Amino acid sequence: MKSLKDQLKPIKAQARPARVLPVAVAANPEPEPDFPTLMRHVLPLKPDGRVQHPLPRPKPRRLRQPVTSQGEAEHNNLFAQMLGWFEPAEVEHQHRSPGMPSGTLRKLRGGHWPVCAELDLHGLDRFEAHERLALFLHRSRQVGQCVRIIHGKGLSSRGEPVLPKMVRAWLSHHPDVLAFCETASHQGGSGAVLALLKRPK
Repeated sequence: MKSLKDQLKPIKAQARPARVLPVAVAANPEPEPDFPTLMRHVLPLKPDGRVQHPLPRPKPRRLRQPVTSQGEAEHNNLFAQMLGWFEPAEVEHQHRSPGMPSGTLRKLRGGHWPVCAELDLHGLDRFEAHERLALFLHRSRQVGQCVRIIHGKGLSSRGEPVLPKMVRAWLSHHPDVLAFCETASHQGGSGAVLALLKRPK
């Protein structure tokens, strides 16, 4: 009786993979035919006499209508009402950012930091004043730390003065303003403020 090893020999020989012979690669392979050579047997269609009409051109878009003076005035009035929702109820006479020493306002009021720049906002509305103030603060940090901002007392404005409240509200929320206080009476009093700015990095 054959052993199990002898019985498995024929099965092992059948399961052994056949030897793969290397394929010889020609030294100079033939170039692939180009497109005209491949299409040499294709015949063009005969003309059928049909006329190909051009496709209709798309309709031109209407340009956006320019804002008229009346529409612009309505837009400004609406924007003014929206800003009015966030106007402070009272005018801040002074402000000190959290973390600033308690003597900062006293030193600012006493002229410890020399005034390096001055901005006069007389005659501007709240939109122009905000734009002018933001640019002024950005540029002034490169010159020094203390600036004077003249916003006026609003005595000649119709109704309640706007700029004194708005300017001080903007300063109190500006990230580069450390403190501000009203100027002395001979420098404008309540019509102007001294602002202390962060040093540039």
